[in-house]
Amino acid sequence: MNINLLRPILQSLLQIGILINHLKLSHDMFRENNKNVKKKPTLINEEGIRLDGRRAEELRPIKIEIDVLGNADGSAFIQHGNNKILAAVYGPRETHQKHILSPEKAILRCRYRMAPFSVSERKSPAPGRREIELSKVIREALEPAIFLENYPRTVIDVFIEVLEAQGSTRCAGINAASLALADAGIPIRDLVTACSVGKIDGKIVLDLTDLEDQYGEADMPVAMLVKWNEITLLQMDGEFTLDEFKEALNLATKGCEKIYDLQREALRSKYSSQSSVR
Repeated sequence: MNINLLRPILQSLLQIGILINHLKLSHDMFRENNKNVKKKPTLINEEGIRLDGRRAEELRPIKIEIDVLGNADGSAFIQHGNNKILAAVYGPRETHQKHILSPEKAILRCRYRMAPFSVSERKSPAPGRREIELSKVIREALEPAIFLENYPRTVIDVFIEVLEAQGSTRCAGINAASLALADAGIPIRDLVTACSVGKIDGKIVLDLTDLEDQYGEADMPVAMLVKWNEITLLQMDGEFTLDEFKEALNLATKGCEKIYDLQREALRSKYSSQSSVR
């Protein structure tokens, strides 16, 4: 038999053998990777208790401090569960960027930033797409509360630094920024108060943690002017039925009312103590 006639057959068999080995290796790698995939945890049990011990309608513990930065015109620190967020306000003030100024009102600028050590996997210190997006979202949530027309041709800068993150940081950031604006003495219609609501294991719950946000079916942050019953931010990621949406919005409103009382009490405590010292 001519060896030249067998050569193409042998080459084909060799290629088939290599392909089989490659597929087997890929299958083994797939099985190994699947062993490391975390299964979805049970986020809420039959008794209605969540992973951190809260019930569906309960907020995480909240601690608020006012005027924590000496060099800022206004500042606030919020610890919301394991979230730790610092907000600072500078202005109204002039800026060398004259092209951005408005002759009719002040320009509000917000910067939301997560510290590299704020999450378990160290992040890049450069601002990411999400941080840029949330900076815009927070600015739009705060603007309706501020009398910007009182300060034409000026800028008001709001800086929000997330020192530790455990879910719902945009809402906690809005709450801190609103308090910092009040501490700076900038006239506002009302404090802006924000709270998240979502759906986990088919149940509507208040104030999502990072695990509930990651494994839940829906997440909806809401910001509002509680006294005016006016919503300044409403976003949703996931799916609700119409009845679930109404239930979630009602629960978020109740959560905002609770946080609003804490915000007012923090400001009252800060400035009543200062007036008594004087």
